[in-house]
Amino acid sequence: MASITIRHLEDDIKQRLRVRAAERGRSMEEEARDILRRAMGDADSPRDLAAAIRARVAPAARVDLDVPAREPMRQPPQLGRRLR
Repeated sequence: MASITIRHLEDDIKQRLRVRAAERGRSMEEEARDILRRAMGDADSPRDLAAAIRARVAPAARVDLDVPAREPMRQPPQLGRRLR
């Protein structure tokens, strides 16, 4: 296992970490490990662009559009005849 030292950590952040760890009944070290595990776990998952777009637009209101009636398809041109 590796160790890490975090220098110049703001007092406010350290205090909030201490309170958060106490609320969960663990040490500050264990709370920091858990925060890092969860943050890095998101980076390991493969990115699915379609799923990310769907998740982002899903909460938005949906709009149903009327599909216009289609006209019959026209006859294709006759290409077999030669012009003289």
